Amino acid sequence: MRALVVLPTYQEAENIAEVLRRLRAAAPTADVLVVDDSSPDGTAAMAKAVGAELGHIDVLVRPGKSGLGSAYRAGFTEGMARGYDVLVEMDSDLSHDPARLPALLRAVGAGADLAVGSRYVPGGLIPNWPVHRRFLSRAGNRYAAFVLGLTVRDATSGFRAYRAEALRGIDLTSVRADGYGFQIEMAYRVASAGGEIVELPIEFVDRERGTSKMSFRIIVEALLLVTWWGLRDRVLRRRPHRPFQLHMARHPEPAPHDSSRVA
Repeated sequence: MRALVVLPTYQEAENIAEVLRRLRAAAPTADVLVVDDSSPDGTAAMAKAVGAELGHIDVLVRPGKSGLGSAYRAGFTEGMARGYDVLVEMDSDLSHDPARLPALLRAVGAGADLAVGSRYVPGGLIPNWPVHRRFLSRAGNRYAAFVLGLTVRDATSGFRAYRAEALRGIDLTSVRADGYGFQIEMAYRVASAGGEIVELPIEFVDRERGTSKMSFRIIVEALLLVTWWGLRDRVLRRRPHRPFQLHMARHPEPAPHDSSRVA
């Protein structure tokens, strides 16, 4: 399967070269699309330089900072237009170990519509996290699971691989959440459409270089959105559209080979 790794970046000049090199070593046949929001520290220029060296790395520069969810929507839309079979999302700050990427790709190859790199399944680790942060993360995931009826233990994880057909069954233009909310909404959309979701253990580590983009606003946004989705779909039963049934499109005709690549 042809896989595209989407890497959103903003102010990641300290990390981007290492991320790209480790990605290429872990998954040599995967292509990469860096989606940079005009980082003033030269992240895009560095990514282009590494891409020219390694090949099969494109850089999409957007005019300004538009958020994580927006970056992934742009990257997924581009990837589907190019005919990729698998779309991957992961952080560009080395919080996600690229060495775990092949396992996610294998899970999609084995039939999963969404493979999630999970901190909360056996084998998953979060070393050096303080107690209060562990509590907030677990509580948020359990709340989302309870309110939305999700069986995913780590719905806020940003290290995951989607089958392209699963994404085609989602109206990405209607997905407005950012940060944690985006991850939860995407998992919820796949689950609501009858998609198969699997979780594989990962070790999540805090960034060593640069500044975290997470904010209190993003956390509050996620909690409010989860509450609204639960009320809308499980209490008021006002889903805006009938879910696309993924099992009806599990074996699509193969896309024609796209030999054009921009390094």
